[in-house]
Amino acid sequence: MTEIIISQKVAILIDGNNIERSLHSITNDEGVMLNFDSFVPRLLETRELNRLIYFREGKRISSKLAERLHKQYYGSVIPCHKSADIPLSIMATQLASKVDAIIIMSGDADYIELVRHLKSEGVRVEIASVSETTANILIEECHFFHPLIADDWFTLKKKGFRK
Repeated sequence: MTEIIISQKVAILIDGNNIERSLHSITNDEGVMLNFDSFVPRLLETRELNRLIYFREGKRISSKLAERLHKQYYGSVIPCHKSADIPLSIMATQLASKVDAIIIMSGDADYIELVRHLKSEGVRVEIASVSETTANILIEECHFFHPLIADDWFTLKKKGFRK
């Protein structure tokens, strides 16, 4: 049997505030953070990462996070004036002709029209989020849903972190 090799360029767009709130909500722990080292490879499997962009509302954006995302994935952190919805949506439409798939990390139903638009443009759309806080309509509309699991986060402590 011949092995089929699938080649896809993928963009990962993260609504940082949504993911952080979701993780804090299900763990009841404000120190919980997404573990990019385990989660991003699980999302990509054998696919090629084209872009990784973390959208974050607010003035307090960790320079360590920005440095780490750049070093590991040539990723970037984009500060947002208010919510990430509009900047993330604009970036997704700009990337639609450059990638095969876009993974939106958010459970926010506000992205439903973006998902529909990207699909109409022939882009594979995947959602990655916490199952308990993700809108069902978003899960139903996307091509694939990646639930965040306990291995995908860690708890930050003042000295180091615990898993």
